[in-house]
Amino acid sequence: MIGSYILEISYILASIFFIVGLKMLSHPESARKGNIIAAVGMVMAIVFTILFHKKDGQSIGNIGFIITALLIGTVIGWGVAKKVKMTAMPQLVSLFNGMGGACAALISIMEFPHIAHGGEYATMFSGEVLNILLGLVIGTVSFSGSMIAYGKLNGNVGDLRIKWLRYVNMGMLLVIIGFIGYIMSLGTIPPGEAMFLVYTLVAISVVYGVLFVMPIGGADMPVVISLLNSFTGVAAATGGFLYQNQAMLTGGILVGSAGTILTVLMCKAMNRSLLNVIVGVFGGGGVAAEQGEGTIKEVSLGDASVLLSYSQKVVIVPGYGLAVAQAQHLCHDLEKLLEEKGVDVKYAIHPVAGRMPGHMNVLLAEADVSYEKLVEMDDINPDLPNTDVVVIIGANDVVNPAAENDPSSPIYGMPIIKAHDARNIIVMKRGMGKGYAAIENMLFFNDKTRMLFGDAKATLQKLVADIKEL
Repeated sequence: MIGSYILEISYILASIFFIVGLKMLSHPESARKGNIIAAVGMVMAIVFTILFHKKDGQSIGNIGFIITALLIGTVIGWGVAKKVKMTAMPQLVSLFNGMGGACAALISIMEFPHIAHGGEYATMFSGEVLNILLGLVIGTVSFSGSMIAYGKLNGNVGDLRIKWLRYVNMGMLLVIIGFIGYIMSLGTIPPGEAMFLVYTLVAISVVYGVLFVMPIGGADMPVVISLLNSFTGVAAATGGFLYQNQAMLTGGILVGSAGTILTVLMCKAMNRSLLNVIVGVFGGGGVAAEQGEGTIKEVSLGDASVLLSYSQKVVIVPGYGLAVAQAQHLCHDLEKLLEEKGVDVKYAIHPVAGRMPGHMNVLLAEADVSYEKLVEMDDINPDLPNTDVVVIIGANDVVNPAAENDPSSPIYGMPIIKAHDARNIIVMKRGMGKGYAAIENMLFFNDKTRMLFGDAKATLQKLVADIKEL
């Protein structure tokens, strides 16, 4: 009896640790500590469950297998996290998220046979069955969708651009809902037949998860990652209801609600509805603007160094190209060097820059860039007309004026960082390649724009050296 009280108290404490940890994750300076606090809460919930959980008076069995699995998972997770590059972080997030969805689905599959009474019949119409089936579907969709998202981010899977596929996806969603209703309407059936129906539901959900993500273009991947993350949280919460485990329930609710809120905020940042993201053509389905509308002008390293050194206000716009080049530390060196010369330097952060939510914030935090210098899009845009130079490093669609002045563009209506309002614009790129939306960036042809071609890391290194010599 005392053990059950200890277990309940440990779940309450673990839930508090989750909430405090999540709150601390909202600021880069406290994020690392918040992550540790949340991890301690999870360790506490696992350890106390192993020690004190009982069912029908029996303690948990197979302790050796459980501990071995925990150790193997810890070693693999630790090793992968230590070795992953910042450019591969979105893929890692998708992979880990998919594993969470798979776990939730496996819980439902393992627990479903336990609803059989006397081993002869299974009662389908119950809240417990509904909870299991919802966890099964949501977890499976999260798993298969996350694996496709991983493939897209890793460059192994392309977009499936078929207009009628959206109707197939909507139809499959209705089929899944109808199939759940059908299973629950069967009353009592043999367990073998019940499990056949469950595996059929798993197969349909896997296909739906794949087709759900396949049409979504690269520009929308940050939203998709966030949405799939919320799915995993909801699936975990259904497991919490199933086991009446407060820690699991709290963790699932926090992940699900945080992912949902972030998804809504990112859709708002792009001025699009979630339905439009899921069935739209954003990120590769539009017609690219013609290149012949302007002339590309280049700038030498020497001229760029002089321009930056004698400016009063400089704004740096980071993008995924900065992460690919692993140039965040050199970017910070440029910032510090310019500040020594009396230049006011800030970073303009677009909500969907990079390949996952907060990608640029994490990237620059890794280089010890002060959080106060990271200015969100809505706050930096009013200052850009008074900015001497905007330096764009690896960003593309998030500064494309087509979002404002080209109604035919697939990104029309998406809020952007208004780099075109600055007095001078320097764009660092390898070449004239397009961004995720696969359309031309007309900012490159602006009279105020100068292109500085080359690898971002090598270019920044030379730029820093030149400025030091001035």
